[in-house]
Amino acid sequence: MIPKEVMRIIEEMRLERIRGASYLAKKGAEAYLLLSELLQGDELKEAIREVGREIRAVNPSMASLYNLSRFIPITGDPKTVRMKAEEFVRLSEEARKEIGNIGSELIDENEVIITHSFSSAVLEILKNALRKGKRFKVILTESSPDYEGLHLSKELDALGVPFEVITDAQIGLFAEKATLALVGADSVTKDGAVVNKAGTKLLALACHDAGVPFYVAAESFKMHPEADAKDVELMERPYSRQGYRVRNYLFDITPWKYIRGIITELGILVPPKEI
Repeated sequence: MIPKEVMRIIEEMRLERIRGASYLAKKGAEAYLLLSELLQGDELKEAIREVGREIRAVNPSMASLYNLSRFIPITGDPKTVRMKAEEFVRLSEEARKEIGNIGSELIDENEVIITHSFSSAVLEILKNALRKGKRFKVILTESSPDYEGLHLSKELDALGVPFEVITDAQIGLFAEKATLALVGADSVTKDGAVVNKAGTKLLALACHDAGVPFYVAAESFKMHPEADAKDVELMERPYSRQGYRVRNYLFDITPWKYIRGIITELGILVPPKEI
């Protein structure tokens, strides 16, 4: 049985609407850390199995949650669980920083970058480019219906980065004004497809048509070791407006042929052969 304190963290993960796979994976690691403080022996072993199932079910589309549950061993030793959970958090932080460094080299002076949704990895790239003295502008979608893009706009405003917010419907129009596209990912499949906020595929298609290079920033723990694009379970959340049901899949799948490269802590990978 999962202690109520741990279930509280998992419930927080379920309710999260703005932050994505990296944040949820770190919250999941916190759940394991707390578990290691509360249980030991056979009780801990069984709880680890249950927590793994609950964490994966938070969002089946996210490889990060799947990989986190595989990273934590089934053991009755609290010290081992704590060590592995802390290692996961440390590696994820190091990965994000390295992605920021590598990805910032793609940004040229006076670049016009278009993005969709909110990605901590993309934000890290932009911060690194600023530290290197580069000047650029960002075009970002509002990313309805949860408006993750507006969360990113607040971050850019605080950094002093010039930006424009557009409605999602204007992706095709504004992709033609961009020189580079950067998005995050919730999963990268074994065959090189990218699972991300619904609308990402439309941005990739628009950039392909406009000749704008389209890059994805994703830590290696977002790469699914087993699933191909056809295996991905896309999550749909109930949504309605003015009394009408509105279909609301959280993610879509962008085929590898529209992706110039995937920026990871290991370097820029060319899908699918280098995944």
